[in-house]
Amino acid sequence: MVFLLNLELGVEGLVHISEMYWTREMKHPSKVLNIGEVIDIVILEVNPQNKRISLSMKQTTPNPWEKLKEKYPAGTVVKGIVRNITNFGVFVGIEEKIDGLIHVSDISWKHRVNHPSEFFKKGQEVEAVVLNIDVENEKFSLGIKQIEKNPWDELSKKICAGQCRNRQDNQFY
Repeated sequence: MVFLLNLELGVEGLVHISEMYWTREMKHPSKVLNIGEVIDIVILEVNPQNKRISLSMKQTTPNPWEKLKEKYPAGTVVKGIVRNITNFGVFVGIEEKIDGLIHVSDISWKHRVNHPSEFFKKGQEVEAVVLNIDVENEKFSLGIKQIEKNPWDELSKKICAGQCRNRQDNQFY
């Protein structure tokens, strides 16, 4: 999907749909822009050989992913609403039009998660830890299990390979 802009008489530039907005999903440019409308743009590339000019609308505004990374450094606990559940994880709305993903592997330390719908429902409020914000790829990674200490770390301090357990008092020796 593309949108052509007249830069001057006889010269048009192209704004690819991916260069219109940072976060807004758009089905068609005509839903947000009108013919004859004057807009701000940034020239990304001029290719005289192919007579093409690539333009960007989103580059005229601050990147919300950079702001997000500043606002929520790794380890920050956030609250959000479950917006979508897939077989590989849960998408949680943290900021307007920006969702974080809780991957299925970051849901529980102790339970095998066959499908995230076993633990979550759409519209449910959840608390999660920010694991990473990848500005370049626009990915926001969250985790639920990281709110708690990893029980495997504690277990490895209590027991070692070769130890035996007494059934009566559940002690290791």
